[in-house]
Amino acid sequence: MARAAKPLKLEGLLIYAARSLGSRAQTISELREKLKRRAERPEDVDEVLTRLKQGGYLNDQRFAESFTTWRRENDGFGKGRVMRDLMNRRVAPGLAKETVEKAYQEVDEIAMIEKFLERKFRGKDLGTLLAEEKYLASAFRRLRGAGFSSGNSIRVLKRYAAEAERLEEMEDGPAE
Repeated sequence: MARAAKPLKLEGLLIYAARSLGSRAQTISELREKLKRRAERPEDVDEVLTRLKQGGYLNDQRFAESFTTWRRENDGFGKGRVMRDLMNRRVAPGLAKETVEKAYQEVDEIAMIEKFLERKFRGKDLGTLLAEEKYLASAFRRLRGAGFSSGNSIRVLKRYAAEAERLEEMEDGPAE
């Protein structure tokens, strides 16, 4: 059975925080939760966070900007997915929305969707593949999961399959 870690005093907590940040960038809220679990005294958590912020090692805005750019450029994700991921990483909703809007301001979502489909279905003829309803629905779900808007996803998929117009029904649920 795993043993509980010994509570840390202020200096030990600072070292733990620095190591934690060295292994992976984190938001203030994420680090606060980690530190709370290890702190001997709860007031030491705020002291450590203050020192790290003053030293420039902890900055949610910088984190959100670099995270958003990384997810857009390297993972090819749309706005919705990046926003969801930022919220999961405990970035303040206002900051997350502002950062994502700014990062995607000049982005052509349709071009991103096309690149995403090419990458996910590499080596396959999309016209033939997406002619089958199950693959078309799967591609649509993948695009929505990757954070792309329904409208632009359907627009791109219509190029490959006549059945793409029915995808709006999937998004809205069964018609009454």
